[in-house]
Amino acid sequence: MQTNHHTYRIKEEAYRLGFEFVGVAKATRLDEEAERLEAWLNKGYQGKMQYMENHFEKRLDPRLLVPDSKSVVTLMYNYHTEAEQQDESAPKIAKYAHGKDYHFIIKDKLRALLHFIETEIGEVSGRCFVDSAPVLERQWAAKSGLGWTGKNTLLIHPKAGSYFFLAELIIDLELEADAPIKDYCGTCTRCIDACPTEAISPEGYLLDASKCISYLTIELKEAIPEEFQGKMDNWMFGCDVCQEVCPWNRFSKPHQEPAFEPHPDLLSMTKNDWQELTKEVFQEVFRKSAVKRTKLEGLKRNIAFLKE
Repeated sequence: MQTNHHTYRIKEEAYRLGFEFVGVAKATRLDEEAERLEAWLNKGYQGKMQYMENHFEKRLDPRLLVPDSKSVVTLMYNYHTEAEQQDESAPKIAKYAHGKDYHFIIKDKLRALLHFIETEIGEVSGRCFVDSAPVLERQWAAKSGLGWTGKNTLLIHPKAGSYFFLAELIIDLELEADAPIKDYCGTCTRCIDACPTEAISPEGYLLDASKCISYLTIELKEAIPEEFQGKMDNWMFGCDVCQEVCPWNRFSKPHQEPAFEPHPDLLSMTKNDWQELTKEVFQEVFRKSAVKRTKLEGLKRNIAFLKE
């Protein structure tokens, strides 16, 4: 009974902090994922993301990240926006990167949730994760009943779509686990058909990240391979194509997070403004933004590649 009460209180506080959905899974090794992850790595689908090859066991077993952990709490934070760049010919930037860097915003909320647990429930050992450690977040979200892993390999919530950041709290507290839900992609192949670089396998559920526009514009530090010339769909940072065409995103609602609002100049910049991007403008428009990850040189490389 106490387990139920603790679970209810933690979820209630998470919703108060602004998380849209919360699910719980028992902290065990993801045995079914081990083979899949190994096969994916062996195919070289991670591209130059060598960090994906590290900490193989830690990715599969949360108890190696938090000793004696009992529960993995997965939380979803909405970033969907209906705001569009005004110049339709301007290089495009993915919705998630319009505002301040989500890592900091969500990490602060997770720490607040952990503090709440320690204060209101009792001493716990736990760690917060926001897309920056070896945690298979989509698999934990699916295991927690927050949606299913779609053919585009993103987590899809049946009532809210896929424009969400995922975060985890791994703690040594026994909580009531949620049950997974079924896959509702059905026979739909819109994401597969629409992917500009054919990064999603024809059967779906498998992504060659080395062909993904998000990888090419953000993760890849060297020159973008010539084979992708003319296939970038004008994306200079990230890509939203497989989400834009997903029927489940008709349920997406605009986020309520002021920190995710774009810099006033971002949406009004023209194609010409981007092509003449200066260090001063970059630092002003992308202050505290996830776009800083590519640095000015990386963004200029992407913009130049779109021009060629």
